[in-house]
Amino acid sequence: MGGGARGTTISIRGEGLTLEQLVAVARDRNPVLLDDEGRRKLRAARAALESITLRGAQAIYGVNTGFGRLASQRISEADTLRLQANLVASHEAGVGPALPEEVVRGALLVRANTLTKGHSGVRPEVVDGLLALLNADVHPVVPRYGSLGASGDLAPLAHVASVLLGNGKAVVGGRIVGGAEALRAAGVAPLQLASKEGLALVNGTPFMTAVAGLAASDARHLLRAADVVGALTLTALGGSIEPFAEEIHAARGHAGQKASAANLRRLLPSLEASDRVQDAYSLRCIPQIHGAIRDAVAHAVGVLNIEMNSATDNPLVFPDHGMVLSGGNFHGEPVALAADYATLALAELGVLSERRTNRLLHPDLNAGLPPFLACRPGLESGLMLTQYTAAALVARSRLLAHPASTGSIPVSGDQEDHVSLGLHAALDLREVVNLAWSVLGVELLCAAEAMEHVQRSVPAAMAAVHRATRKRVPPLAGDEPPGERIEAMAELLRSGDVTAAVMPFAGELA
Repeated sequence: MGGGARGTTISIRGEGLTLEQLVAVARDRNPVLLDDEGRRKLRAARAALESITLRGAQAIYGVNTGFGRLASQRISEADTLRLQANLVASHEAGVGPALPEEVVRGALLVRANTLTKGHSGVRPEVVDGLLALLNADVHPVVPRYGSLGASGDLAPLAHVASVLLGNGKAVVGGRIVGGAEALRAAGVAPLQLASKEGLALVNGTPFMTAVAGLAASDARHLLRAADVVGALTLTALGGSIEPFAEEIHAARGHAGQKASAANLRRLLPSLEASDRVQDAYSLRCIPQIHGAIRDAVAHAVGVLNIEMNSATDNPLVFPDHGMVLSGGNFHGEPVALAADYATLALAELGVLSERRTNRLLHPDLNAGLPPFLACRPGLESGLMLTQYTAAALVARSRLLAHPASTGSIPVSGDQEDHVSLGLHAALDLREVVNLAWSVLGVELLCAAEAMEHVQRSVPAAMAAVHRATRKRVPPLAGDEPPGERIEAMAELLRSGDVTAAVMPFAGELA
């Protein structure tokens, strides 16, 4: 999940960057290298751009014209370099708290890789500068708010570009310093922008892609943990494993559903047969619901894998054809829609978990367990309030699940009259994933406590999960504040220790 010593060097060439590599650089601080093929593509695109520019007659957006609504304004050759510096300064408009360090690292990697695709027309020195910041652990201070995701993440990227120029602010060794000092720490000189380079640095989708990518990576771990927690609840409530039969899920065919059902069969091979004809949907339909969420996350991962390796600025240089074409690849709609879909799906994960928690606590639904799992019901409330916490987290997740991508507000004198709000969508996804860990933590806490009252034999994997929880929190001996217990269970899930506990008995989960 991140942290630890630096690992294998990752080479970038504008293609083939994976979500796993994004995580390795953003969290594990793996070093990054521009490979020879990437450097060749950068040089070829730069040479093509300079050749076209020398002809002088063609108006090239952002090279010899203004920006946005001002695109019709031609810029003299004498002012083209000043134009690029002005762009960075004028777009450095973000406000609010700084984005997390891992997000900035991820965005630096994605921007470096997409520039290296060879359609942006920047010199290799620009990518070298981005990678120098990464490898020296120099992280530009990038405010959270300001991106509309239309011409990409304009304001956040301008804060990065500013540091490359020796301006702005960056975090070095835990201190916020000026851009000039940050560059000295990275061992590089301030970048002198050539034509189009300021525009190429601020156009594109790397921040929304990095935020969504890290959240999607976490979501895949979260979904495996959710299957384990759901299985423990099913065990504590004496549920049936018949609904997880392979034949049922093969008859429908959704990949995520089949994977979740297979996990449950491996986790619960020896669960005693229930005498109930049918369980409630929150138990019986775990594969269908968890599976649909898995498919939504898989869709987002597919979109993000494409986006991390795409040319997302404007205009684009095509060296083989000697052309510079103006388009809209910076528009964040693919990422925004994918993030919105994944956010909606993962909010549902919390909804389902809270319903299972309710069944563990509700005296009319919990299969004869003590009301609210209290040691002395009435005198004590047990874990009653943990469901309140889960419900509050679910309520917050539902608010965040409102699609950001439908909130377009026209800007730049209506030249940019539809914006994606992709970074907003990605940040909502990140928050919903974080909330879901805690919602599942509530369920795990309650399921582990319910297991203290189970007399029948239980599957080995579930016994292992129960032991893992008891290494963090003891059984209830009476009423006590449950908040720290919830946090401990959420951290146990985040750490991967719960899924690791079942591997000797169930193997590696899908």
